[in-house]
Amino acid sequence: MPGSIEWAQMRLPRGIKQYSLVLLAVPGLLLLTGISTLADASPTPPASGAALPGDPNNGQTVYAQNCTACHGQSLEGGIGAVLNPIDKLPGVPNSLDPAFLIQIISNGRTHQPGDPKQTDMPEWSSPGKLSAQEIKDVAAYIIQQNQLGAGNAPLAPGELAKRTMLWVGIGILGMVFVTYLLAQYNMRWIARRAAARRR
Repeated sequence: MPGSIEWAQMRLPRGIKQYSLVLLAVPGLLLLTGISTLADASPTPPASGAALPGDPNNGQTVYAQNCTACHGQSLEGGIGAVLNPIDKLPGVPNSLDPAFLIQIISNGRTHQPGDPKQTDMPEWSSPGKLSAQEIKDVAAYIIQQNQLGAGNAPLAPGELAKRTMLWVGIGILGMVFVTYLLAQYNMRWIARRAAARRR
């Protein structure tokens, strides 16, 4: 079969391997870029060793007495924002920053465009409401619950999409690479068979 022998003896151009590596690298870079920009970064709880602004045990009691009507018994949200995992607010780099939490509990927050809830957050620092220490304790409780629940909380839609894209991308790149290796092996095998037949 002269036609097969001629085809088997054809060599790939010398630069084909470099082009193949580029073809593999470009989708990988695009994938990583897409993953990094697909969804907003979720708020990062302070490291578990970081000092809390108050007493989370007292904060749990204060929260149960004053905050559950809006934010739910387990910080799951309601007419107020979800507090575990805490809602990301537009223009706020980290919703779990202790200073931010203390400020928003103390002074409240008027609904902003892009906020997950339409309701305003009332201020709690006026006389007859919460003391400065109680506000710090509630903030500590919210931070602690986010630290404890970070590994078990359901993923936000954006985070789930990021992880799905990552693993699908890795799978596609893996299949492309394996296909490339098999094609190289088959070309060598065909060339060896053709050379053996000529002898």
